[in-house]
Amino acid sequence: MGRTLLTITESFSPGHPELQYDLVLPDGRAPAEGWPVIVWLHGGGWRLQDRHARPDFDRHFAARGFAMVSVDYRLAPQYPHPAQVVDLRQALRHLRAHAGELGIDPQRIGLWGSSAGGHVAAFTALSSGQDALPGETVAPEYRDQSTAVQCVVEGYGPALIGGLLPDRDDGGMPATPEEDLLGGPAAVTAAAAQAASPALLPVHDAPPFLILHGTGDRLVPAAQSRALHDHLVAGGGESLLYLIEGFGHGFLNPGTVQELGPGVRLDNGRLEAEPTAPAVVDDRGTFDPRGRAASFDLIADFFAAHLTVRRTDTERTSA
Repeated sequence: MGRTLLTITESFSPGHPELQYDLVLPDGRAPAEGWPVIVWLHGGGWRLQDRHARPDFDRHFAARGFAMVSVDYRLAPQYPHPAQVVDLRQALRHLRAHAGELGIDPQRIGLWGSSAGGHVAAFTALSSGQDALPGETVAPEYRDQSTAVQCVVEGYGPALIGGLLPDRDDGGMPATPEEDLLGGPAAVTAAAAQAASPALLPVHDAPPFLILHGTGDRLVPAAQSRALHDHLVAGGGESLLYLIEGFGHGFLNPGTVQELGPGVRLDNGRLEAEPTAPAVVDDRGTFDPRGRAASFDLIADFFAAHLTVRRTDTERTSA
């Protein structure tokens, strides 16, 4: 293994044919049941980017025997929450409906998202028990396909939207990403913010989470990930939290550090460059990190621990 055998691009949403995913398959013979799958959700404040904004799938994951999927989703404010989650749910249904022809295992699917994509991944994982979300219409051919996943890696994503909304007394400030997620400043209400917050969703039957956040993040404070972790644990779920000392926002991104303003930066490429950075770790799950620092290898090992064993239809996260 080690090189990409094939990339397949598919449109997955009957109502929005412009939305696509890229499926990157490993080199080599697929297992009889198909490759385990990691589905990636890009960041960009819900307003920017597309499926092409992603880590190095070949280097870190295809070589380990994972199929990787990078998914488009509709962007805010034109499409407010939960449109992004609805799109991911449809992508999961499409992947499962076509698993045989794609060479993937519908019972071994994990989610991985950063920033806004982390929010979408977490919300999707915690809402999989709902047959339909507001505004969601499921085509008949997909209604028997599950949106449940077996595990989640969440990087520095907003978890309590209300805690990130600005004070609007100044009247002249541009809309923030969180406001646009809700449809723009005029659409912001406490109820809308609560309804868009993963850390307020029920934890029953939640898959295991690995949550990564930098203590130097000025765009999404690390307290957001702490809140999600504590919520999962309090509800009986499994969560492994890494608070990486000094890291800013965007450290899962490829590239180099970008300074956005005084004291605010995107730490692009930093996890790749500093895979032994110290971190505060709170482990409340079955995956044993064995004292290791946060790294892409740790992420791959977390996925391997939860996607290596095929789930049965009677287990909580079955497809």
